[in-house]
Amino acid sequence: MTVLVAYVPRPEGQAALDKGIEIATKNNEQLVVVNAGPGGRSDDPNVVSGYEVERVEERLATLPIKTEFKVFVRGNSAIEEIEEMVQTLQVTVLVIGLRKRNPVGKLLLGSMAQDILLNVPCPVLAVKAD
Repeated sequence: MTVLVAYVPRPEGQAALDKGIEIATKNNEQLVVVNAGPGGRSDDPNVVSGYEVERVEERLATLPIKTEFKVFVRGNSAIEEIEEMVQTLQVTVLVIGLRKRNPVGKLLLGSMAQDILLNVPCPVLAVKAD
């Protein structure tokens, strides 16, 4: 079984990673961390690169469980990539980070978290950053 973490290089992504590590280690499950974006924009703040990739990989390497860090920039949205991974892996829980947004921001931009909650067939744990 697998704990899947949807990671973004922001405090809410770090909160999701921390909780995913906690759950996977406690239950001795595989941990898969995924970061994804459609690509095409070199300045996409949601896609990790360089130092951030190394930092996450180094942290995962210290864990006593099987881990994997996947970064996808191949034209699909993050939601599409997450949905595909949930279908491919035996995911016991998907961990996502939430950020606070005002009502207008939710209306204009939609909510990736909402799309994930409504579309994935596994339990989803939403965590907030400190």
